[in-house]
Order: sequence, then C-alpha cells, then structure tokens
Amino acid sequence: MYRQAGRRLLALIKADLQHLTTIQSSDRRWQLPLYAALASGLPLLVGAWFGHLDYGLISSLGGLVFLYTPNTPLGHRMVQLMASAFGMIACYTFGVLSHFFPPLIVLVLSGIAILVSMICRYYRLNPPGSLFFIMAASIGAYTPVDILLVPLQVGLLTMGALLACMIAFFYSIHTLRYLPPQPVEPLPPASFDFVVFDSVVIGTFVGISLLLAHLLQLPRPYWVPVSCLAVIQGMNMRAVWTRQVHRMAGTVFGLLLAWALLQLPLNPWSVSLMMMLLAFVIETLVVRHYGLAVIFITPLTILLAEAVQLGHGSPEATVLARLIDTVLGCLVGIAGGACLHSPRFRAVVGGWMRRLIPQRLVS
Repeated sequence: MYRQAGRRLLALIKADLQHLTTIQSSDRRWQLPLYAALASGLPLLVGAWFGHLDYGLISSLGGLVFLYTPNTPLGHRMVQLMASAFGMIACYTFGVLSHFFPPLIVLVLSGIAILVSMICRYYRLNPPGSLFFIMAASIGAYTPVDILLVPLQVGLLTMGALLACMIAFFYSIHTLRYLPPQPVEPLPPASFDFVVFDSVVIGTFVGISLLLAHLLQLPRPYWVPVSCLAVIQGMNMRAVWTRQVHRMAGTVFGLLLAWALLQLPLNPWSVSLMMMLLAFVIETLVVRHYGLAVIFITPLTILLAEAVQLGHGSPEATVLARLIDTVLGCLVGIAGGACLHSPRFRAVVGGWMRRLIPQRLVS
C-alpha cells in the first residue's frame, strides 16, 4: 500500500514538473515584440533626450496599452485600443488622486480592481486582461507628487497611451498585409458568476493583499496587489498554482538579474535601451513560458518604478523589498484562487451576493 502511494506521489510530482517546465509553441512573430518595445521605449528615449527620465517613465507606462492590440480587423482593434487607453488613463488618475488620501488607497484600488475585472470579463478582453490597468493605478497611488502636478502626470501618461495607439495603427497596417485578421465574434452571454462574483472576489483579495502590505509597513507596496492579481487570474486551481510557482521562481531569478543590472553604471540612455530590450524579450517569451518571462519582467518593473531613484539607495534593499512584495502577493493570490474555485465558497458567498443585487441585473 505504501509503495503504491509512493508511486502515485512520484507520478504526481513528475506530472507537475513536466507541466511547469513545458515551453508552449507560439505563432507570435518578432514584429509584435519589436513594436511593443518601441511603444514603451520611445517615451523613455524622449525623456532621456530632454533630461527628464521621470517624465519618460510615466509615458512609458501608458505605452503598455499597445499590448491590448487584438488580432481583429483594423476598425475593431483601434476602437478597442482607444477604449483600453481611456481605461488606463482613468485607472492611473484615480490611483494618483488616492495618494493624497492614504486611508482610502486600499478601498480605491480594491474598487478599481473590481470594476476593471468586470469590464474585462464582460467584453472578454484577452490577456493581459486587467493586469496593467491595476498596475498603473498601483504605481500612481504610490508615486510621490505635488497635487498641482497631477494634471502633468496624467497628461504624460495620456501622451504615452496615444503614442501606443499610433504605433499600433502602423503595426496593424504592416501586419494585416500578410496576416489575415480574426473575425469579430459576438460576445457570449455574461453570467453572474463569471462577471460579477469572480470580479468581486478578485478585487477583494487584491484589497486584502494591499491591506496586509500596509499592516506590515512595507515601503511603497505597489507590487503586492499586482502579484496577487497575476496569480489569482488563473482559469482553474491548477492554473493558479502554476502561475504562483512560475511567478515565485521567476521572481527569484529575476531579482538576481535586477541586482546585477543595478550594479552597472546606469544613465538615462542606458536605462532606456535596457528597458526596451527587456520589453522585447518579455513579449517574445510570455506566450511560451510565463516563468521565463517573469525573470525579465522583474527587472523591467523595478526600473519602471524606481529608475528615477537609481543611485540614491541600496540595490540590495530594492531587491529584498520586491521579493517580500512578490511573496506576500502570491500567497494572498493563491488563497484567493482557492476561494474562487471552491464550489462551497461560491455557493454560500455567491448566493448572498445574488440577494443583494436586483434580479434583473443577474443573468
């Protein structure tokens, strides 16, 4: 009996390892990573040219809108991109404004996560889904800024998002010549569980992760809710677990890479070019193996949020802070995923939520 149990355990471990190390095939061409790197990197180069890398970093955040380019006809994809740009601008604006009311940051970001998740699920927005909207709001909430400079901050991100839309337009003109677009399919019916229940649970656990970060007094804990969201978005519990393992392992190796990069004599130009290279590598790998992509996502996000302060602090402290943020976010994310995919939790809490919402709003 013990031998059979041992064999089953070894077989399960072997299957999990194979699942975690499998590199998926992908038909993604090199043009998309290249244009994505340009969308996020050109604002950095402009900022370096004028001696304001901090401005370029904000606009670069808006450049992430390019990653929401769908493989649909030109008219549809530009409408979706402009809608995504508006969402990114709105999330960042609310995040920056919440910075001036610290007790409300957790509620604001949790509310943004719920609303954005509902919209992304209702319209079946493809990956990265709500991730970058929440990341923009989180970075905005923990970016120290004078209240009179809020319009400037929002304007910089808006220009970056508009540049991303323009780059996506030229990318589409180029690629549609030899890659036929997918037809726009009608949206399937929006169910209560998928759109409302899941979004509320996701947003609640994003808020819980941020609340724990505040209770633990983590410095600038913007990465905790992002890590939580990245893990909890798995389609099933195995996907949640796989995401958590990939993110934890990738972050450890990514932090070593970030530490090595932070030892270099960096200047605005080298930071800009390095971030463009990292963006290209990430978009090449992320569809093939998430864990490998996280190795390069980690130093990119550190540079995105901390590049202005390079040279004013210890690289070891920055790396350690990011590791703690990621571990906390992943632990809360896997707890949220367990609740999200628990039939009993769904029946009890979902039934309670249905009673609070008018029946005409529930499909």
